[in-house]
Amino acid sequence: MNATRPIVIQHLSTSDTKLIRDLLRVFGDAFEDVETYCRSQPDTDYLVKLLAREYCIALVALKEGEVIGGLTAYELHKFEQERSEIYIYDLAVLREHRRQGIATALINELKSIARDRGAYVIFIQADYGDEPAIALYTKLGTREDVLHFDITP
Repeated sequence: MNATRPIVIQHLSTSDTKLIRDLLRVFGDAFEDVETYCRSQPDTDYLVKLLAREYCIALVALKEGEVIGGLTAYELHKFEQERSEIYIYDLAVLREHRRQGIATALINELKSIARDRGAYVIFIQADYGDEPAIALYTKLGTREDVLHFDITP
């Protein structure tokens, strides 16, 4: 990360609805999916309730007060043992701020949160062909090739 303009990683709380909305815009831009992330955002009460839930984790990377990246994750409590794992649902950094260690800093902050909560693992998915993400996750963890299925309720 650029030492002259420090990046601040912030764990969002219920008072950070503007920042979560800014993060949703980052996701829309980074994933080229503005329709999903920006067109029908929930109201503020919903976001406050979501941010209040201990199992929901939202982190943002701020540069000069502007959200330039972030992640959302969920803590999943397990039945087989008294432990949890954390699933990174979305992780993105705006294109012009990539390759500066920001995604790694976000994951490192999440690792600290995971340790504090006693989680035994953090996991994330990557799409085939997304070589930058695959390279990052390979650097930080162990790769498992799995099949993913969406089941309509």
